[in-house]
Amino acid sequence: MVLKMLEKRSLTEVVMEATSGNVGLSLLSICNILGLKFTAFIFSTTPQATETLLKTFGANVIRTNYETINQEFWREVQEYAESTGAINLNQFENDANFEIHYNTTAVEILKQLESIGRKPDYVFAGIGTSGHIAAITKRIRERYGGNVRVIGVQPARGCSIPGIKRVETKPKWIRCVSVDEVVDVSRAEAIEGTIDLAIREGICWFELWSSLFSLQEESRY
Repeated sequence: MVLKMLEKRSLTEVVMEATSGNVGLSLLSICNILGLKFTAFIFSTTPQATETLLKTFGANVIRTNYETINQEFWREVQEYAESTGAINLNQFENDANFEIHYNTTAVEILKQLESIGRKPDYVFAGIGTSGHIAAITKRIRERYGGNVRVIGVQPARGCSIPGIKRVETKPKWIRCVSVDEVVDVSRAEAIEGTIDLAIREGICWFELWSSLFSLQEESRY
């Protein structure tokens, strides 16, 4: 998508995006390879570790007063990018978000299930931009039927968990699929679950751990 946008704006040297971390780090890596400058707009409760990581690898980071990434937030970033001639992929509205999860993430999940001869009864997924949960749900139900139940996960009221947000923020693709249930997860539950998953499954991803430690540190105050 970055390359396609560059074809339209050959003189552009700056990419801007509202992000909670993951997409920002991915775009930063691509920008570094292509020799572009990257500006990440983050919300007020983004873990300090995420901001530090982005800055370490060359991003210009702007911490805003928004408590979560809602439509007002990303539209403001979009308008600012347009006014300065920068590229804004806008992961919250760009249909490439849904399409890449439908054509790659969901397909990989199906292949792994089929390799062990298992059929899913449930899909559990965090609600962020909603491209992820919507695309996986659509692909899996096409393969296994509508009996597969879909459980969306959102931060409990008053909690901030990087990468996911509440359905009240009206993410674009959540309306494209039928979600059977939405459950609230507190910050403490997110921390406990992350540690448990990392230990049991041997997952040790740097950003996951740095964000986790930031959440733990913030929860002490």
